Amino acid sequence: MNLPNKLTIGRILLVPIFVAVTLINFPMHNAVALILFIAASLTDMFDGKIARKRNLITDFGKFADPLADKILVLAAFLCFVQNGLCDCIAVIIVLFREFSVTSIRLIAASKGNVVAANMWGKVKTVTQMIAIISILLMQTFLDVNSLFGLLSADITSTLSTIFILAGGALIWISTIFTIISGVIYIKQNYHFISDM
Repeated sequence: MNLPNKLTIGRILLVPIFVAVTLINFPMHNAVALILFIAASLTDMFDGKIARKRNLITDFGKFADPLADKILVLAAFLCFVQNGLCDCIAVIIVLFREFSVTSIRLIAASKGNVVAANMWGKVKTVTQMIAIISILLMQTFLDVNSLFGLLSADITSTLSTIFILAGGALIWISTIFTIISGVIYIKQNYHFISDM
């Protein structure tokens, strides 16, 4: 197994640790979750760069890399739903898109074709990662404030509400890109379905 594929597998293996850290409430758990998510996101950036630079692009990588992204992002979104930081409707839309795209990939693979992610899929992933990192940053700020008592209870309550609204807006922006990328992906690859 080459280095880019090892990085992809490593990203998948970080997901259960990220989930545990996000859901278990201990001091500064959001900061630890933020570090883990950024580390996992960096593996996504590096595996693609290394694969292209060293000509290590494989069919496994074309399939597993976007799958690892989906697993990581959906795990974060579901943790946010559990923690009251994300609207479940947005997550349902994202899940629907991801299952649809993955189904087309599997159909294409059964016919000997590997369909790599397109530019819109990458934009979707970047907006999702920005949303997740931003939410974790805001929650980390609240953790720091809680630990050190930097702000009054009233200001903290107001900030918490603002952070939830801002995080929700970022999730919905990324969801809009998710819908756009899904529609484009299905349109570009509809022939795999129509040939059945």
